[in-house]
Amino acid sequence: MTTGQIVLLVVLVVLIAAMIALYFLGKKAQKRKEEQDSQMAAVAQVVPMLIIDKKRLKIKDSGLPQAVIDQTPKMMRWSKLPIVKAKVGPKIMTLIADETVFDMIPLKKEVKATVSGLYITKVTGVRGALEKPEKLTWRAKLKKKYNKLSSEAAEASKNTSDKKKK
Repeated sequence: MTTGQIVLLVVLVVLIAAMIALYFLGKKAQKRKEEQDSQMAAVAQVVPMLIIDKKRLKIKDSGLPQAVIDQTPKMMRWSKLPIVKAKVGPKIMTLIADETVFDMIPLKKEVKATVSGLYITKVTGVRGALEKPEKLTWRAKLKKKYNKLSSEAAEASKNTSDKKKK
């Protein structure tokens, strides 16, 4: 065996070991996630609320209680969370929304939300269904902008040609 083959064999063994480790860690994380989801579903409540504001903020800038901030892992403190300010009954509360629900939450409207502690897991409309806003891709945004600008340019050239005829 040449040294190139030995190096290739060692790299292959390390990659296989890493794949096996990631498989078992993923299984363990999946079990933990299912357990947490079942606990959250057990304490969930449906609460009517008026949504005041929603933003993605760092946890230290979010306005959440200090006890919640202290309990978060160090790595999580740098990431941005979907934060919702809502009027629940007479109180204005700061809540954390699930990533899947955050885009569906309408501003300045009343909704019925399934809440587990400070975490919003599901949102339904009080008066009718909620509409999920359409997410445009980068290409679709460019095309829309191009069409708008080209139509404006066509109108401008039409207006200038009409003025010259008069």
